[in-house]
Amino acid sequence: MATVIVHATITLDGFLADQGGGVDWMFGRPSAPEDNAVVENVMGKIKAIVGGANKTRTIEDGEIPYGGMLQVPVFLMTHSVHDPIERDGITYTFVVDDIAEAVERASQAAGDGWVSLLGGSISRQCLRLGLVDELHLDVAPVLLGDGISLFAGLGQRIELERLETSAYASETHLRFRVIK
Repeated sequence: MATVIVHATITLDGFLADQGGGVDWMFGRPSAPEDNAVVENVMGKIKAIVGGANKTRTIEDGEIPYGGMLQVPVFLMTHSVHDPIERDGITYTFVVDDIAEAVERASQAAGDGWVSLLGGSISRQCLRLGLVDELHLDVAPVLLGDGISLFAGLGQRIELERLETSAYASETHLRFRVIK
């Protein structure tokens, strides 16, 4: 059975990106081998991805989940029917207006691996529906002061159990189980 995770790199004040969607704050920090090991462990377990489609339902270089490093099925939420797209060995399947269906299809594709939820809106919707098993947050030591929040607008309290915490050169890595 798949584990559904919110996997995100965020700032200390909880932002995924700056107001314009930029993520340049993620790069250029010194890292340690231990940071890389945490990321590699997560990446090795992700077997499917759920995210949001862009307005044109095309797959452009800047929109490829994990920069194309993962060759796993990607399920993208959309408001209109679109045929699957295959690019660079990755199949992108579009799911119309039913996040629970997208997570179910991704879970089937992932088998006993992990389904990674990408983006604030997708993550919040899945948390509200009780579809999330764990949060995996890599917290960068920077404050943006404003931007695109991971959890703003969630609108409900969700209890968590800390499973793992580690901190090395570039980030603090947090892993929580969602208490259902």
